[in-house]
Amino acid sequence: MEDKRFLQRILTDKRASRRDFLVGATALGLSVTAASAMWTEAKAQEPKRGGHMRAGLNDANTIDSLDPATFNATYMISVSRAFRDSLVEVGQDNTAQPTLAESWESTPDALIWRFKLRPGVEFSNGKSLTTEDVIASINVHRGPDTKSGAAGVFSGIEDVSADGKDVVVVTLKEANADFPFLMTDYHMNIVPSKDGKAEVLSDIGTGTYLLKEFEPGVRTLLERNPNAWQSDFGFVDSCELTAILDDAARESALLTQDVQVINRPGLKTISRLARVPHVNIIDVESNLAFTHPMRVNIPPFDSLAFRKALKHAVPRQEFVDKILFGYGVIGNDQPLGPVFTNYEPSITVDYDLDKAKFFLKEAGMENAKIEMHTADTAYGGAVDAAVLFQENFAKIGVDLTVTREPKDGYWTDIWNKKPFCSCYWGARPVEDMILSICYLSDAPWNDTLINIPRVDELVKAARGELDPATRKGMYTEVQQLLSEDGATIIPAFGKDVAATTKDVGIGPNIGGGWEMDGGHFIKRWWLES
Repeated sequence: MEDKRFLQRILTDKRASRRDFLVGATALGLSVTAASAMWTEAKAQEPKRGGHMRAGLNDANTIDSLDPATFNATYMISVSRAFRDSLVEVGQDNTAQPTLAESWESTPDALIWRFKLRPGVEFSNGKSLTTEDVIASINVHRGPDTKSGAAGVFSGIEDVSADGKDVVVVTLKEANADFPFLMTDYHMNIVPSKDGKAEVLSDIGTGTYLLKEFEPGVRTLLERNPNAWQSDFGFVDSCELTAILDDAARESALLTQDVQVINRPGLKTISRLARVPHVNIIDVESNLAFTHPMRVNIPPFDSLAFRKALKHAVPRQEFVDKILFGYGVIGNDQPLGPVFTNYEPSITVDYDLDKAKFFLKEAGMENAKIEMHTADTAYGGAVDAAVLFQENFAKIGVDLTVTREPKDGYWTDIWNKKPFCSCYWGARPVEDMILSICYLSDAPWNDTLINIPRVDELVKAARGELDPATRKGMYTEVQQLLSEDGATIIPAFGKDVAATTKDVGIGPNIGGGWEMDGGHFIKRWWLES
């Protein structure tokens, strides 16, 4: 295994020559012929430069804004990660990679973190990146007045300051061993500042692309930034993103080659799509969670027994088979998926109608009537999933009305407002990020309004726990509590699925942290011709 990694490092090192590789490979026992073939194949897969990439993406809204505090879906994440940068990003190997911060270090107790800024970085208008820009950008997401969806992620920051001209010092309230990963959050764009305030609506960025046109919820045009500091990425000359909310319309655009890239092809028809000669299907193991939040401040969802009744009436394997068509695994009503280091597979929620009826009787709601709000923009197949719930809830005497909502505006008008709805949470690189965003009692996107004090206590303690075994125990208890006492039905975790035409080049690894190569596909993918 180490030998393979050594050879891979040489192959991916742009400074390495063919001779370097042959020397290393033959020293490990490969024949010259085999080593030459490996070198030739690897070089054939190297990114090409040039061309205009066209992508059709779900998850756009006409009220989309360049303000990173408002980002909540793939379209704006992809746009922002093309023309802006963060201090740290999740690499294609799923490790924390230096970006605008060329390095970082912490005190032994993980309470104080020092980020050294990369020298010579300029915004696209020629303004040099400064510590003031970084500090103002971080402060967008903290403090009592912030409206940021990442407020929970950065609530542990006590202070942000500069040490000289190139070091930003972040002091935490409690220790956090994963803090560099938190700086990869998709809200954490570094934007220019003026008079100490972040210019969150600015179209000026440090990224590999220039934002040339932006029509919210409709279309975006990006052109390569000739002065970008990150010269190892940014292969296509330009990229045009079109918002296409309908699954069938996105697939049709791919089939006619009006676009070369789409996210979330409809899984119901994906087997047919995969047989098309010019189409590639991409699927990546993920912690993508299909969630169905119930707001606990509104009856009957304020009843724990009623919520348990619904959970036991969800046919999870059927969800995986009929909604995800095998592109996922059974979930257990807590948000830490199987790719997380501390995922606990022993926690299960059985499909048991007798148990569901028992809890329904305990709640005194044998003939309850409830409504579920849904749209396929929540996730592909969400409407069909609601019908599946409807059929199975009827078996225990619960009358579920499925209300299909408009796709545009779903995330502003339905999610986090209606008592029971469809939702999804994209993958995050570490456990603390998803828990702090949605499952702490004071989290800004706590879409169930759940309040479990022990969960709050454990999540905050786990941040600073440096012993892996102790930390795993904490996260296991969090998963158990949310599964049993939480207010979210999570029947499955899915794969991140996309489709491209075969002239789109993609490296051997696809990063996680979010779909579409962590949201970085525009700068990481290329066109072969």
